[in-house]
Amino acid sequence: MSAHVIADDAEALAVAASLAEEFRAGASARDAERRLPRAELDRLSASGLLAVTVPADHGGADVSALTLAEILRLLGTADGSLAQIPQSHFAYVNVIRRQGTPEQRKFFFAELLAGRRLGNAQSEAGGKDIQDIRTRLEPRPDGSYVLTGVKHYSTGALFADWIPVLARAEDDRLHVAYVPSGAPGLTVIDDWDGLGQRTTASGTVRLDAVPVPADRVLPHHLTFEGPQLHGAVAQLLHAAIDAGIAAGALAEAAEFVRTKSRPWFESGVDTAAEDPLLIQRFGELDLEVRASEALLREAARSVDAARAGLTDDTAARASLAVAAAKVQAARAAVEVSGALFEVAGTRSALRPLNLHRYWRDARTHTLHDPTRWKIQHLGRFALNGTRPPRHGLL
Repeated sequence: MSAHVIADDAEALAVAASLAEEFRAGASARDAERRLPRAELDRLSASGLLAVTVPADHGGADVSALTLAEILRLLGTADGSLAQIPQSHFAYVNVIRRQGTPEQRKFFFAELLAGRRLGNAQSEAGGKDIQDIRTRLEPRPDGSYVLTGVKHYSTGALFADWIPVLARAEDDRLHVAYVPSGAPGLTVIDDWDGLGQRTTASGTVRLDAVPVPADRVLPHHLTFEGPQLHGAVAQLLHAAIDAGIAAGALAEAAEFVRTKSRPWFESGVDTAAEDPLLIQRFGELDLEVRASEALLREAARSVDAARAGLTDDTAARASLAVAAAKVQAARAAVEVSGALFEVAGTRSALRPLNLHRYWRDARTHTLHDPTRWKIQHLGRFALNGTRPPRHGLL
């Protein structure tokens, strides 16, 4: 596999905008037919976008968090499913950046620059809570490991060249094992059947005594032993996807009202787009979208500022800014995608139009982690100055 190498932030944004327009054209049909976006992901890989966070000293563009968030937002305006797939890719690139040895960074950054994709095998079902990880890395006499467990909601794993697996080693601490697709004992099952994000292939990964060399295992537990931005960046990208879905739904609603809707007979106007009550509602929805985008940019700048001088205080400010952006983006995505039908009218509910894909994607994606806990942490800091905890979901 070969891929273009993006030079800088400006080129990354231009490529993302171009691909978003390209992907938008087939998004509805892919969702309706649950046609997995293999060709689109190959285009994404070949474009170089998946390598934009590779450090400059390894040949990458090392784009800012502001640029990375905008890339996922742009993709989200076109296809909420497709935008979700690289979210975990970038999260696990960050693990390599922070915890990889020089040799590991050299190897994996070269893989990324060649267009290789990282998947995700993180969440498990049936445990006490989301932190109850039971997948095990058992050591072997030669220093390598054997990986055993079952993962769910494994977004991107079906399309990945490498699948990062969150597991506990003999010390019960969290590690990430990077497993190549096709490894013996690895099975990726396409059994995702959600009401939204239908083409993320967020199915099951089974690990039956999968052999893992020692140099493919990274000590993820060290990430959380000091100030960190792992959770903030991961959540920033989730917020970007939601903000993108909201903007995409608003644009779709406006196009529908301008071209297909009839005015309400009491309005006294010739077109639906002239109806003052519809104009008022579009103004309200536009405010929600603008607020989500503004908070997203503020959060991304906070992450970039924290990277330039990482301390407990700067990390906390970044996490809280991201929490605020995630809450607003989730609200906007659900409200605007639902209001699409309110402003567009009865015809917009016809199944063949598939306009409900925005709401289905928004409703599904915003369930990823509860915004009520983000509000809780915002309140604790605002009232008592309590810093947020260090974990990967904040």
